[in-house]
Amino acid sequence: MPGRFLNFFRPFSRLMFEVKKPEKKVSFISKLLWTFFALLIYYVMSETPIYGISYRGLYDPLIAARVIFASTHGTLMELGIGPIVTGGLILQLLVGSGIVECDLSNPEDRALYTTANRFMSILMTIFQAIVYILGGVYGMLSIEASILVFIQLLAAGVIVILLDEMVQKWGLGSGISLFILAGVAKQIWWFGFSPLPGIANDGKLFGALPAFIEGLVKGEDVVKAFMRSGAENTPNMVGFISTVVTFLVIIYLEGVRIEIPISYARFRGFRARFPIKLLYVSVIPVIFTSALLANFFVGLRFIWARFNPSNQDFWLNIMAQFNPETMEPMKDCIAYYLSSPRSLSVAVEDPVRTIVYIALFVSLCVVFSIMWIEVGGMGPKNVAEQLIDAGVQIPGRRRTVKSIESIIGKYVPIVAVLGGALIGLIAVVSDLFNVFGSGTGVLLSVDIAYQYYQLLVQERVVDMYPALRPILEK
Repeated sequence: MPGRFLNFFRPFSRLMFEVKKPEKKVSFISKLLWTFFALLIYYVMSETPIYGISYRGLYDPLIAARVIFASTHGTLMELGIGPIVTGGLILQLLVGSGIVECDLSNPEDRALYTTANRFMSILMTIFQAIVYILGGVYGMLSIEASILVFIQLLAAGVIVILLDEMVQKWGLGSGISLFILAGVAKQIWWFGFSPLPGIANDGKLFGALPAFIEGLVKGEDVVKAFMRSGAENTPNMVGFISTVVTFLVIIYLEGVRIEIPISYARFRGFRARFPIKLLYVSVIPVIFTSALLANFFVGLRFIWARFNPSNQDFWLNIMAQFNPETMEPMKDCIAYYLSSPRSLSVAVEDPVRTIVYIALFVSLCVVFSIMWIEVGGMGPKNVAEQLIDAGVQIPGRRRTVKSIESIIGKYVPIVAVLGGALIGLIAVVSDLFNVFGSGTGVLLSVDIAYQYYQLLVQERVVDMYPALRPILEK
């Protein structure tokens, strides 16, 4: 029987909207078309400005977390997948920690969990839309404009939730992964290869590579063309090369692992290796850390906009001070140290802020990495139980949970700390070198691209050999 928490959502299961499941198997070509259709809608929404606001020139308080939420400031994709990710993570933490009873192998529990997840996503859409409006993200709006903006954000949030479900049921992968990858790919292409005229004061093409070639053709010095003078954070070859290097480093780290020899009790003589990756918890710690800092920053922005817009309250000034004209955080407040320097020049101007932010970001990544091992069922004991259930044993060891746990336990805590610190350091340091799509975005895109590669290979194999479907889709 479902727990008390899930039973609360039973009445909503009849009222909640959902995308209908396909009645028969969807072909591979149809899945590609549905995925492309969802991607097209996402791109259109990310280029459609919100009616009733003027955000040009305003400081974007969530610029460091945009890539995680697949959002674009001032457009219908302002919230992006933020409500889905936040609501889903809250629910996963409640279930994973045992606070909420849920057996996902039970169809009834699984259906109520899906309803609860959808309900939490809508609730977070409403909450975040209100915080954005009252927090002054778009400046001070009238009541009429606030209601109009709220309706647009709510409608866009519901569309994104439906698109995510549509991709899961009719397309390939999930809408969350697809939109994150699409957002990062768009930024990398735009900043690296855009052949359109730029808005920087150097008069060159916008893309880093076209601008570099244009500078050489016009007879500029190689160093000058390479660095490119212009507005702050203008795409140049430093960012282009940093992006390539970051991709290569992450791809290399994805392959670093410790392999423990295993054998199958049912099939004597059949041996294999159980890999424990250096990036054991993948990019989860970076997502948690970025989301936490972004939400905390928006909360401080909300407090400032409501209670201290003139920066006159001493105690509130310790929490947050913003420049009323640019809306950027001012020095000597908590909000200032919670915002990323975002460029090497800004980092050098205030090294204390840079050190504090890097130390805080990396420390939180390590904490979330350790926490997710237990909450996500990736601890030594959980892994040992899974191996025993799969009929696996370690040669030379007794086939017991305690015996296997003692071996796994030698590596998991170490890779959790090292992996969490490494991905945190890569994410925050790469931002200082203007990596296109941000360091966090590159981390996510590599992980998601690999998942899609595996998914595409599996779909093609299933189409060619239908008899393998029960095995591959298990």
